[in-house]
Amino acid sequence: MSKEKFSGVKGMNDMLPQDAAIWQTVQQTAVNVLERYGYQEIRTPILENTKVFTRGVGEVTDIVEKEMYSFTDSMNGDQLTLRPEGTSAVVRCVNENNLLYGATQRLWYCGPMFRHERPQRGRYRQFHQFGAEALGMAGPDIDAEMIVMLNRIWKELGVGHVRLELNTLGALPERQAHRDALIKYFEANRDVLDEEAQRRLYTNPLRILDTKNPDMQDLVNAAPRLLDYLGEESRGFLARMEEMVSAAGIDYTINPRLVRGLDYYNHTVFEWITEKLGAQGTICGGGRYDPLIEMLGGRPAPGVGFAMGMERVIELMRECGNVPTRTQTDVYVIHHDGDAHVKAMLLAEQLRDRGIRVIVHPGTAGMKNQMKKADASGARFAVFATEDELAGGNVSVKSLREGETSFAEQTTVSLESAAEAVANAFAK
Repeated sequence: MSKEKFSGVKGMNDMLPQDAAIWQTVQQTAVNVLERYGYQEIRTPILENTKVFTRGVGEVTDIVEKEMYSFTDSMNGDQLTLRPEGTSAVVRCVNENNLLYGATQRLWYCGPMFRHERPQRGRYRQFHQFGAEALGMAGPDIDAEMIVMLNRIWKELGVGHVRLELNTLGALPERQAHRDALIKYFEANRDVLDEEAQRRLYTNPLRILDTKNPDMQDLVNAAPRLLDYLGEESRGFLARMEEMVSAAGIDYTINPRLVRGLDYYNHTVFEWITEKLGAQGTICGGGRYDPLIEMLGGRPAPGVGFAMGMERVIELMRECGNVPTRTQTDVYVIHHDGDAHVKAMLLAEQLRDRGIRVIVHPGTAGMKNQMKKADASGARFAVFATEDELAGGNVSVKSLREGETSFAEQTTVSLESAAEAVANAFAK
C-alpha cells in the first residue's frame, strides 16, 4: 500500500480548528451589523453558467481573461465556472426567482470564490468573500448607508484605521465620452504603454488607469479624468453621497483613478484600504451596478453592493493583535468505566440541554491521564463521576482555570443537582 502523503491544492488553504474563532468572529460581527440594517442571507451554488460572469463581469477583464476556473461539463456539454465573485451569482438568483418584482432586497452572502492567481499574502486561488447587495434602490442614500455600515463593521472588529477611497464612473454616455478621450490620449502616447495597456487600448481603456506598472504612473496621472466629463445629474449624485458620508463623520478621499476591475459598475465605486498589509491593502471594495440586473436577463433595476476579503480582514485583525480564542469545551467529564461511564454520559446530556459544551472522556484511562486531557481541553470545570461518589448518589466538580472561584476546591454535589450547580456557575 502506498504511503504517499497528500497535500492540498496550491493556493487553496485549509482552515484549522485553532483558526475557527477568528473566522467566526469576523463573519458573525458582519452579520450582526448587517441584520441591524435589514439584510437577509442568500446562498448561491459555487458553480454557475459561464455566461453569468462573462456577461456581467466583462469579457475584457483580468477575471474573465486569465483567472476563471471554467470547464465543459462532460455529462451534457454545459460551460460552467467556479464563481470568481458573488454579485453576478446573487443577481442571477434574484432574477431567476423574481425577487425584485414589486419589492426591494437587502441581501448578504458569505462563501468561497475561485480565481487562478499567483498565491501570495492575502490573495489565494480559493478565497472567501463576505458581501452585501442592496437591490431596487436608486438613490445615493443607499450608497452612503452601505459605507456607514462598513465603517461600523471595522469599528466593531477593532481593526484600527482603514482608509476610504471614493470615485464615480458616472452614467453610460459620460463614460463613453471619457473612453473616447482616453483612447485619443493613450494613442498619442503609445510608445509609453506596456503590452497589457496596448492590448486594452481599444477594448477596455479605463482599466489602463489601474495599472501597477511604475513606468506608466506619470502617464496615467495626467490622463483625462472622468470627473471632468460628468453631467449635472451625476455630479449631484456624487455630491449628495459625499454629504451623507461626511455627516456620519467618515473621512475619505476622492481617487479619480479608482475604477474597480468589473464592467458592471456605474456611478459610485469605493475601496477600504489598510496600510498594515503591504501591497494587498484593499480589504473591501464595491459600488453601484445599475446595468447588471438587466444585463443578466432581469427587468431594469438599480443595485449597489460590496465584498470584503475574509482572509485579508482576518490577516488585518492578526496584525492588530485582535485575535479571539475559543476553548474546545466548557466542561470535561472524568469517569470510571462501566456504570459510571453511562451515568457520566447522561449527566453530560443534561448539561448540553442547558447550552453547555461538554466532552466526556472517550474510552477508559486512569484519573491522572484524564485530568491531563481535561486541562488541555481548556474546560473551565472538570466533573468527576467515580464509582465511590456515584455509589452515594454524588459527583464532584473542580474549577480548572486560574481565577475561577465557583468550585475552587473540589466540591461534592448530588448527581441530581449537578447539572443545575454547574449551570449556575456559568451564569455568574
